[in-house]
Amino acid sequence: MANAQFKRIQDEMSEKIILTAQRLATESGAERLTVRMILRELSITGRVFYNRFQDVEEVLAIAYQNTAKKIRESICIELDPEKDFFEQVTDIVAGTLRLSYENKKSFSRYIFESDSSSEENYKWWKERIMRLIAYGREAGHLRDVDPDITSYAVWCFIRGYNADALDRGLPMEKAISDFKYSFRILLEGMRA
Repeated sequence: MANAQFKRIQDEMSEKIILTAQRLATESGAERLTVRMILRELSITGRVFYNRFQDVEEVLAIAYQNTAKKIRESICIELDPEKDFFEQVTDIVAGTLRLSYENKKSFSRYIFESDSSSEENYKWWKERIMRLIAYGREAGHLRDVDPDITSYAVWCFIRGYNADALDRGLPMEKAISDFKYSFRILLEGMRA
């Protein structure tokens, strides 16, 4: 209770704790991560940890937000009207798969679980996908599709493929190659 009455410390040690938690979650699984593991890894006391964070879930939530931000930034690339629309969109969304692999399999499971329960993240992705659809329709690349339903379908495809590829342990390059192939089929169904 006393911890809730003061502002927590945000410093270089806070960042070390977050990065260590993410690495340990990647190696052992987020569900197995404990404060004790972080303390032991960094050779710090409980006081150092609890002056900065309430519990391990708070640390993982921050690590999730940092990872989600990186993935979001990867899809905010502006499209080049001189290049193939479908190839650009495929490369952009395949980048989310690459980032998922780079953030490792066990931690990504935690990210997908957190992502599933985040209405804010869902809305962000759906809105961003709707922008790509609007761009494609205005440029004459896409036929007249329902942007709301289509953006939801694309979001489900991306998330579902990412989760399955990571769960099954597909090698990253194989997963990306197969993803691009499958995603191009999905896009072809929307071609004008």
